[in-house]
Amino acid sequence: MKFKRNFTKADWKTPFDGLRFETRKSEIKNPDGSRVFFLDNVVVPDSWSQVATDIIAQKYFRKAGIPVKLKTIAEKGVPKWLQRREADSENLDKIEAGSRLKGETDSREVFSRLSGCWTYWGWKYNYFDSEDDAKVFYDEMCFMLASQMAAPNSPQWFNTGLHWAYGVNGPAQGHYYVDGNTGELKKSEDAYSHPQPHACFIQGINDDLVNEGGIMDLWVREARLFKYGSGTGTNFSDLRGSEEPLSGGGRSSGLMSFLKIGDRAAGAIKSGGTTR
Repeated sequence: MKFKRNFTKADWKTPFDGLRFETRKSEIKNPDGSRVFFLDNVVVPDSWSQVATDIIAQKYFRKAGIPVKLKTIAEKGVPKWLQRREADSENLDKIEAGSRLKGETDSREVFSRLSGCWTYWGWKYNYFDSEDDAKVFYDEMCFMLASQMAAPNSPQWFNTGLHWAYGVNGPAQGHYYVDGNTGELKKSEDAYSHPQPHACFIQGINDDLVNEGGIMDLWVREARLFKYGSGTGTNFSDLRGSEEPLSGGGRSSGLMSFLKIGDRAAGAIKSGGTTR
């Protein structure tokens, strides 16, 4: 693919040189005046409303786990400016243990990790005609996100780029992805190198209590989606109704009794790490 510049310039030091940023406070309160959330020194474009500021600060900033010292990981064939980063353990060891990790407070960190990760994936799978096209895509996307010309879904804000920008990762969570080279469906080896960036799902369910694809398995699948900021609905058409006979004897308690379990489970899960 080829890209041309519409909003940025090739001689800018950063994609944000044409924008002004300012530092604000973000505070959200309950109707009774009690504080729900507070974050100081939030850096956002000066054109943003306070509502937009509160949303990115409360919902989409990564709150913890970002190393304060990072190093670039060289990859053959990947331009230096596009190479991913991870914790610089050697220099982190020189810092007091409680000060080695931080959270995002500058919206430019978020715009860069999203645009950078998308560009990195595009480069790895040969989407761009040239390195210049990749750089233009990255710069233009950063600018458009900052200017609110474009915005992805919530799971992208929550999850995309955490591994590319900061080396954040964790154990596999049961996600799947399609290999861009082979087209093969694969199970993710970890939590964030192939994260869960999709928004809305409609799931099916089998008329079975405990086996894969059945009623109790649905709550596990829902938890996996909710945890990373997605939403889901389910087609319950295949479930038998209340008082219908069961194969082992007795009668079904019906859909509503199981929905109470799902409702309690969903209410206990922090969507994308925050209350949704």
